[in-house]
Amino acid sequence: MKSQRRIVRGRVMQALYAFEISGGSQEAAIENVLAGLSEEDNDIEFAKKLFFKVLDTRAELDKLIHDKLPQWELHRVAVIDRMLLRIGVCEFLYFDDIPPKVTINEAIEIAKLFSTDASGKFVNGVLDAVHQDLKNSGKLVKRGLGLITNSVPRKKKNNAIENPQKE
Repeated sequence: MKSQRRIVRGRVMQALYAFEISGGSQEAAIENVLAGLSEEDNDIEFAKKLFFKVLDTRAELDKLIHDKLPQWELHRVAVIDRMLLRIGVCEFLYFDDIPPKVTINEAIEIAKLFSTDASGKFVNGVLDAVHQDLKNSGKLVKRGLGLITNSVPRKKKNNAIENPQKE
């Protein structure tokens, strides 16, 4: 069974995708895709906060992601994978109560549902590398439940990831 937060993250990814592809308004993208989410569990509040934070910090997120893809231009990464990477890095930086392991696992599972067979591994590798850099530089600040971690990310050769796919 999918967790409610995974469903919300999947919807945020779809809203970001719709906004990126359509070039329409942010409000239309978020309203259309988030229709039907529960207000009782703060799903809509979390979804809107995540959606707008990704858009507001897109340049910063893209730089951190691009640094892990030295052989690729970010625009060549599949749109869904790019949206999931932005969501993941945004959660690392701006959602201090979400454990990095949860962020990475959720992104992997959503990639498996919406993208290619290789996307789960690709998203995992990039997010692991970004997470490790943020942790090593002291830029990863977590509190409360966000401090919970059960694993140490694997270090990649040269701390870079190869992209197994092109758009």
